[in-house]
Amino acid sequence: MKRDLYFSKPLMNAAGSLGFAPDLRVLGELGGLEFGAFVTNPISLRPRLPTAQPAVLEYPGGFLLHTGLPNPGIQTALKKYSAKWTRSELPIIVHLMADRPEETQQMVRMLESHENVMAVELGFAPLLADDIILLTLEMCLGELPLIFSLPVEQVLSLGPRLIQDGAQAVSISAPRGSLMTDHSITGRLFGPSLFPQTLHVVESAAKLGLPVIGAGGVWSKQNADAMLSVGALAVQVDAALWNPAIDFVR
Repeated sequence: MKRDLYFSKPLMNAAGSLGFAPDLRVLGELGGLEFGAFVTNPISLRPRLPTAQPAVLEYPGGFLLHTGLPNPGIQTALKKYSAKWTRSELPIIVHLMADRPEETQQMVRMLESHENVMAVELGFAPLLADDIILLTLEMCLGELPLIFSLPVEQVLSLGPRLIQDGAQAVSISAPRGSLMTDHSITGRLFGPSLFPQTLHVVESAAKLGLPVIGAGGVWSKQNADAMLSVGALAVQVDAALWNPAIDFVR
């Protein structure tokens, strides 16, 4: 039986911001912030090591982060974290690195037997062809609702087709960019400067009737409320969770 995608509260963390399983100590340090779900760090079929040259580079209005998305791989992740997922009071959304449809299908099927996994969020390599993403949807449809994490450029162009073909929602992935040190470094971008663009995409997607989870540059309760007011199904918060001075409660 297909599970429902339902958020008791419209706020959650974004993939990569709070680890692989809920930690009550960490959640308790977030000033009473209440989530409707917990999103895991990205998980791949096989283990991934950190990049040899990790980087955090600031720019006006945000920063670039390059990590290589290290993770233990799906089998080890299930051994280490599935019991914590089951015990969690929050529904779990497992974020999978979905670059190869056959591997993604294998991981989704492995997750279907885990009771407190509410949904799977699929993230993709930059510039992956629409046909591959659509094939991934076709191969992974099953018991678990599928959320497709797309760059802003694809939300409006590809999102309607994904929802039409069976996806439950689309979310907005962290954009990529490059900065110069002694050489060019590429990574994911975070920070409040992203918010005007992502708010516009959320509003446009909602007008098309897309179930969209807003994300990108959400740096205050006012930002989250703005996304909800223009039609977001829910809102993901990323790097703002790392700053204890930011208060999402008031």
